[in-house]
Amino acid sequence: MKNLIRTGAATILLALSTSTISQAQDPALGVWKTIDEKTNQPSSLIRIEERNGELIGTVIELIPTPGEKLVTHCNLCKDERKDKPIVGMVIMRGLKKEKSGHWSGGEIFDPEEGDTYKVKLATDDGKTLKVRGYIGISLIGRTQVWVR
Repeated sequence: MKNLIRTGAATILLALSTSTISQAQDPALGVWKTIDEKTNQPSSLIRIEERNGELIGTVIELIPTPGEKLVTHCNLCKDERKDKPIVGMVIMRGLKKEKSGHWSGGEIFDPEEGDTYKVKLATDDGKTLKVRGYIGISLIGRTQVWVR
């Protein structure tokens, strides 16, 4: 019986460590710095995690731009996020991994504008993340580059 318990515990530990290793190997996972397109300065930190086979992106920090007022709450949100703090807010969800290794099929929320877009992600080097937000088809949208 003790051997069965040890074997079961070892199997569980192996499964957990294998899961953690496979997640750590995906270059999209981790903390990313967003860059404001107007000022070319960092504006926030986003943690991207995999949960149940989907990517989830959560704002973990807002970075103030010198001379500008930092917006800390979702004033323009049109849903349950209205007037909620941006830090801690899930802004990206539902992305599934493609055979190419990129992620797509999810949505990204822009708390500054209060709008939601379809999204896909790609990273070639693990140091930059191309975040493509779009309406309808991918051709109608824009790409931001986030950095580690």
